[in-house]
Amino acid sequence: MAINSIHDSKMTGNTDASKPPTKRWAYVIPVAVVMYMLAYLDRTNTAMILPYINSDASSQIHLTKADEGIVSGIFFFGYMFLQIPAAILAERWSAKKTVAILMFLWGFAAMAVSFVQSNGQFYTARFILGFFEGGVWPSVLILIANWFPLKERARANSLWMCCLPLSSVLISPITGILLDHFSWRTVLFVEGVPPLIWAIVWLLVVSDHPRDATWASGAEREYIEAELAADEASKPVIDSDGKGGYLAAARSPHVWQLIVIYLCFMGGFYGYTLWLPTVVKGLVSGSSASSVGLITAIPYIFAVVGMLAVSSWSDRTGDRRMAIAVPLFIGAVALTIGQLVHNPIVNIVLLVIVAIGVYSPYGPYWAVPGAYLRIEALAGGLGLINALGNLGGFLGPYLVGWLADLTGSAATGYYALAGLLVAGAVLTWVVIKPEITPTAP
Repeated sequence: MAINSIHDSKMTGNTDASKPPTKRWAYVIPVAVVMYMLAYLDRTNTAMILPYINSDASSQIHLTKADEGIVSGIFFFGYMFLQIPAAILAERWSAKKTVAILMFLWGFAAMAVSFVQSNGQFYTARFILGFFEGGVWPSVLILIANWFPLKERARANSLWMCCLPLSSVLISPITGILLDHFSWRTVLFVEGVPPLIWAIVWLLVVSDHPRDATWASGAEREYIEAELAADEASKPVIDSDGKGGYLAAARSPHVWQLIVIYLCFMGGFYGYTLWLPTVVKGLVSGSSASSVGLITAIPYIFAVVGMLAVSSWSDRTGDRRMAIAVPLFIGAVALTIGQLVHNPIVNIVLLVIVAIGVYSPYGPYWAVPGAYLRIEALAGGLGLINALGNLGGFLGPYLVGWLADLTGSAATGYYALAGLLVAGAVLTWVVIKPEITPTAP
């Protein structure tokens, strides 16, 4: 059974008369970008910090490569628990308030990681951090679905999801500079504070629906409501009795196909991103932490460009399949070649290509569920996909560390990551059709 991405005249043609007001792009997206940059900071700053923990003579924590993989990956076991509950709260109650509460909770949890005294405490603290962060992603996707019609959805998703590489562009150098001057514990504590501050900004600026936003014009509200209503009318039903809902999303083969694709995608994605600083440190051995951070930021700059270009092309053509499968495959090829060459400059170029490959599919991928899940089933579907698919975030980093300990070579782990990316690309090509003319139920 194939999943279809939407392609119709709404996505390929614009006239001057149909150009909508655009204020929502300036209000909703930037605040969400900063919010999730802070989440991604607290999720991934251990990637910069792990190489320095074992060299800390005062630390009681001693990690093998497999242990480092667990520290990075166990976050995602905690991450899956609040996916569906938070998505339901976001849809039935308030995405704005759900995210604000979680921001406070994950900020305190991130600060608590700095106090760990053993491997077990480190694992537990990272699990708890993942638990509180887990509900944020589906809640923001619900918020975006309330503000942006399907024909704008991939671009809106990608602009928001640019927070991921942008966070790394900014955070890797900042974390590196902090590590040059402070202990890793101090860095973890300090980087947990900003979410507590930004939660206030979030509450002041963001609105759940266009009708709630005082800054949105009447014309913009009418445009969004009309487009969203048309989108709902164009979606096929997802179960045999024509009724949507959370159980219907869980029964849908489409949802489970997307889960498997996302599992492979996230395995390769987080295996790459969470081990990247370690790889860079090996390429420029002897360099300061700030130098490692600056070099680590380079691939993410190009990843932002790739995300915006691919999502724009995908919205313009309606083709989600190519926009997901081709970058994943290119990333896998570059990751494989990187294990066969040993020139630092060439390796960094290949790391740039991998970054483009694993970041570019984000926006188009998350436009697919909203193209066929009705609004009453969307929250459950998004939560289920993100909860189970993100287990790849444990699988990828752990595979790299475990295989490095087992074989004595990190290359084996990166070959495994490339295999996950290829699997995701092939599955995407098989189960997602490039286009369909939508029909009313």
